[in-house]
Amino acid sequence: MREFENRKTPQGLLYRNVDHFVNADGKFLFCRYWSPQTAPRALLMLIHNAGDHSGRYTELVSLFLKKSMFVFSHDHIGHGQSEGDRLWVSDFRIYVRDCVQHLDMMKRQFPALRIYIFAVSMGALIATYVLYDRPLDIAGLIFIAPLVLMNPESATPGKMLFSKMVNYLLPHAPLGYIDPEATSRDETQVEKYINDPLNCHVAVRVRFAFEVLTALSKVEKVFPIITVPLLILHGEKDKLSDVRGSYIMYGKVASTDKTFKVFNDCFHELQNELPEVVAEVMLLIDDWLEARLPQ
Repeated sequence: MREFENRKTPQGLLYRNVDHFVNADGKFLFCRYWSPQTAPRALLMLIHNAGDHSGRYTELVSLFLKKSMFVFSHDHIGHGQSEGDRLWVSDFRIYVRDCVQHLDMMKRQFPALRIYIFAVSMGALIATYVLYDRPLDIAGLIFIAPLVLMNPESATPGKMLFSKMVNYLLPHAPLGYIDPEATSRDETQVEKYINDPLNCHVAVRVRFAFEVLTALSKVEKVFPIITVPLLILHGEKDKLSDVRGSYIMYGKVASTDKTFKVFNDCFHELQNELPEVVAEVMLLIDDWLEARLPQ
């Protein structure tokens, strides 16, 4: 029990002093909760991207709060202030399972409120499988740069073949780094990414890449069961998540209420792009939510 009470985040904070939950493997996952000033009219689950953490989305969280949404999120295993080896996972389903656990926790706390999901890139891949597991619980999806296809500029065919070949022999072998320059055209945002100590500034491991590829190989089968309202936003020159994947998703989901916009010349993180792009992204999300949230 004392060991349980003295568990610390990778940054040295006692978990008993911060919001967290314990997943099915006994790992402590750091959580964030944001409550609107008025009575919440819906829940918003924020699922962050590979290599970053739940605290990088403050401007979007402010927007969700203004819409009277209660926002909740956690750092994935091996990310941010959660336990686990950085950028390592033994099974992609662990990300999904942990999100479902958190979702169920919030459902019990707010049983009358509808749940929306906002997710970026790998977070959207996770969210797609969350919806597969909980199809009746999700009222709508907002995706930025959903990961459906790896961009061959960053995930070269050679790297992908290497990850499949050596996964069982050298699962911890380094495969390469997430390029901060590929996240945004705004150099201020790139510097913030580089200087953020909670981001994963380590090499992507072979096993991590293998698990992501395995999840990607099956995700298109889930698209036809997606019937909820869907908003997809993607940068035309995204070097991490291939924009062609969003076209595939948009074409194959069964939703009748679906919107897809490509932002010309933009990179991966539209929420951290040049100011005029961010303003347009925020307005689109605001209008989309206003038309669909319960009054």
